Amino acid sequence: MRRATSPGRCRRGAVLAGGIAGALALAMALSGDPAPARRARSDPGAVGLLRTAADAARRVPYEGRRFLTTRSGGRDATSRVAVSHTPGAGIRYRSGPSGQGYRPESAAGDTTGFTPATLALLTRNYSVVRAPDASVCGRPARVVEARRADGSPAGRFWIDRETGLMLHRELIDATGRPVVATGFTEISFTASPLEPSPLSRPLGGLSRFPGANAGSPAESTSVRDTASTWGEKLDGERLAGLRDRGWPVPDELPGRLTLYEARRESRGGALHLSYSDGLAAVSVFVQRGSLDERGMAGWQRTARRGRTVFRREALRRWAVSAGNGYVYTVVTDAPQSTATAVALSMPRGSAPPWKRVSRGARRLAAAANPFD
Repeated sequence: MRRATSPGRCRRGAVLAGGIAGALALAMALSGDPAPARRARSDPGAVGLLRTAADAARRVPYEGRRFLTTRSGGRDATSRVAVSHTPGAGIRYRSGPSGQGYRPESAAGDTTGFTPATLALLTRNYSVVRAPDASVCGRPARVVEARRADGSPAGRFWIDRETGLMLHRELIDATGRPVVATGFTEISFTASPLEPSPLSRPLGGLSRFPGANAGSPAESTSVRDTASTWGEKLDGERLAGLRDRGWPVPDELPGRLTLYEARRESRGGALHLSYSDGLAAVSVFVQRGSLDERGMAGWQRTARRGRTVFRREALRRWAVSAGNGYVYTVVTDAPQSTATAVALSMPRGSAPPWKRVSRGARRLAAAANPFD
């Protein structure tokens, strides 16, 4: 019986290295030729377990500690948060003595399971099958693998046998090495909140998109505020209208990354475009304006194919580019090559000078899931 981690490793918080969202290079390595993958057959029982995990993320009360570990260039980075989920009331989290916040119930599926959209992409691009049962955090778990056309694992998921909640998941590169790992190091199934008081204090570090010329001062915000800021989901008709007005909204990115959700900042601001192949995920933030390179001090600069990309690498990987009167900010937990490649692939060109009026797009950091 395969063991994801021993209970002792769970308690100590030791985790496999990895990254949660796939980069372009990573996504391409994960995927390969899409045609054979689409012909691969999935096990309905394995797919059902993933659907159960998505439902359990909203249905099951729990509290515990979660981690995200990413690996890039031989270096690992890890974040840890305490979390508490009360069905119908959302998810509270705490990181350190002052970092705390709230996510609405709608974020539960993104946190510990699949959404219907990403599960559909997974079964389109990979073969989803059962693997030998294992245990994680001392709990028996059913294991599901997403496999490439050649049969090698691209993702692996540990699902609690009793509750159906996803306890641990990994994204695996073509060499068989986990490049993203995320899940629980401790968990108990209760509905106790982390804090008795409302978690609505401002969270530090939430500001404008990096490098964008601003028409108004940056403002701090709470996580509760952020949830509503990015809460405007765009349907197909509204997306088509934005495209008609010149907004760059690609349906596909290299590596079989497919647009599965688009949201817009309140008051007609920046777009948040979410792409995935079912395993890898990339956020692309699009805002009108020109790139103020003076604001990119401390970022690494890359020039490729006549285009400049600014990049920054920590737990999450960032890449910023500009073209055609828009600034593109790419955020992913996968290796830096992904963020850079996506930024390079976005539309480029020049816009008339009158269009080079930029406006601040705020709260980028909070749009990313604080848990994983």
